[in-house]
Amino acid sequence: MDLTPYVDNLRHELAVAADAGGDEARALAERLTAPLESAARLTLLNALSAAMGEVTRDLAPGSVDVRLRGLDPEFVVTPPPVSEPFREAQVPVATPAAGAPSPADADDGAMARINFRLPAHLKARAEDAAAAEGLSANAWLVRAVSTALDGGERVSPPGRGKESGGRSFTGWVR
Repeated sequence: MDLTPYVDNLRHELAVAADAGGDEARALAERLTAPLESAARLTLLNALSAAMGEVTRDLAPGSVDVRLRGLDPEFVVTPPPVSEPFREAQVPVATPAAGAPSPADADDGAMARINFRLPAHLKARAEDAAAAEGLSANAWLVRAVSTALDGGERVSPPGRGKESGGRSFTGWVR
């Protein structure tokens, strides 16, 4: 998204307002427009980030992120994961403990923001894992935390389980 037309429009509006104040006001406006350009861009980026935060809250577990490339923001949309069609399992599956709320019961749509600090090597691994699954790092971390707290287990890749015996399952189990 190119912010230049919006910044130019703001510059024009300031010049129009300064014309009403005479020559001194016009000269002052001309001197202020160049330094105000970066402040105007930053304010527009903050507004876009806040708007995308609201969109993400309504789209959860999908997300919309604003990334800055040079002087222009880009929007990255991560749609909610599509659930796979049900297939009857041939192996018993672990279930969450009785009394634990199901994710549907616990999700009231409200979002909360936290600062999460982790070592750079773990961040890189989490980003790689998210990219491999076509998710944003945030969506991948939300899913990982949800799975860990809800008692879900990741099924071992084929050939790595105790009894692979020709049967293999992949995916997330709840």
